[in-house]
Amino acid sequence: MEDKVSATPAALELIATLQSEYGPILFHQSGGCCDGSSPMCYPKDDFIIGDQDVQLGEIGGAPVYISAPQYDVWKHTELIIDVVPGRGGMFSLDNGREVRFLTRSKVCII
Repeated sequence: MEDKVSATPAALELIATLQSEYGPILFHQSGGCCDGSSPMCYPKDDFIIGDQDVQLGEIGGAPVYISAPQYDVWKHTELIIDVVPGRGGMFSLDNGREVRFLTRSKVCII
């Protein structure tokens, strides 16, 4: 597993808060439906990792996954998980808060 994901201090703070409320969590990078490119956050036991999912790394102790086809498109980027003002997605643990997770990216030089 290559570490192709990082998190801002604000994201790490929200991750710690969610972990204290829900226990272990994980992220799955959305493919563009519903919440656009928002990373979806789930209790670890509430999301089944598929055979085609690729683990990008961990942030704040939480693993981050992406589908294999999407990874093929983004394999030369580092994903940076951030927090921005606004409501979270209906499927993500950050729902109901006044902040939400957002994915930013940085191209990696090969």
